Amino acid sequence: MAAGWDWGSGEGLLGLDSPEEWDGAFERGEDHLGTAAIGLAFNCALEEASPRIVRAMRLPDAAQRGFAFTAAGTAARLNGELTPELFAALRAEGPGRKSIAVNAINDTLDYVPFRQLPLWLKWWTLVSKVQDKLETWRLEATYAVSDGWKALRRRR
Repeated sequence: MAAGWDWGSGEGLLGLDSPEEWDGAFERGEDHLGTAAIGLAFNCALEEASPRIVRAMRLPDAAQRGFAFTAAGTAARLNGELTPELFAALRAEGPGRKSIAVNAINDTLDYVPFRQLPLWLKWWTLVSKVQDKLETWRLEATYAVSDGWKALRRRR
């Protein structure tokens, strides 16, 4: 255990500020690498954290992969940009609503200037707005029909 980082329990890993320590833990096959990737996003330069976050996105443990995507969203929030490698990893996972990357992509859309987004993500912005509008219309129609049936039943 170095500098208060407990790889067994994950304790203190949000404070991880050493990419070399993360690399060593990765080589040793330690647990909580996704959690530690969030720490790197908080405490290191984007260029240092990015390759580790991308590696954590490929971990076999689904929970730790989820934390790696949280780290990507955190990096977008803190830096207002992402590296080409992180954009590629987000694209590979897919931007759909059931994707593990959905929150990271939403953070990216919220915190990275539109002009800095890759073309695929600019298109996704348009697609998601259309999907949101269609879902709104569907719900409004459903509620209108439901309210109509309730009104008819009360009249009887």
